[in-house]
Amino acid sequence: MSERLQPGDTAPAFTLPDADGNEVSLAGYKGRKVIVYFYPAALTPGCTKQACDFTDNLDVLAGAGYDVIGISPDKPEKLAKFREAENLKVTLLADPEKAVLEAYGAFGEKKLYGKVVTGVIRSTVVVDEEGKVERALYNVKATGHVAKIIKDLGI
Repeated sequence: MSERLQPGDTAPAFTLPDADGNEVSLAGYKGRKVIVYFYPAALTPGCTKQACDFTDNLDVLAGAGYDVIGISPDKPEKLAKFREAENLKVTLLADPEKAVLEAYGAFGEKKLYGKVVTGVIRSTVVVDEEGKVERALYNVKATGHVAKIIKDLGI
């Protein structure tokens, strides 16, 4: 079970391929605030709703200085299909090795329909301009989560 991040922690550095296979690093966002969200699987109902919510609110978030990155264990090819099928505007990154998911505390034991399983824990980490964790939210709901973030951040 990976450790959960706390506000004030340094956000773990990462470089992962996006839906087009291009390398994207957290370091590339220095000086910007980044909402990094972790979701179990592309092209599933809950994850689609969440990604569409982020896409629908991207202008509001960007206007307040936030970029959005979604990370899942899917391969880049599946992310590209997801992006095209749902017309997504958020940056989607592939973490098939689950190294970044684990570094952020977004992979481990969780309850699924009353059973304990090991998998992706739907999580959102807000990283500030200096690369520090501003907020770390775990076991979030796919629906209504983006509105809650916007409210919590005072946007």
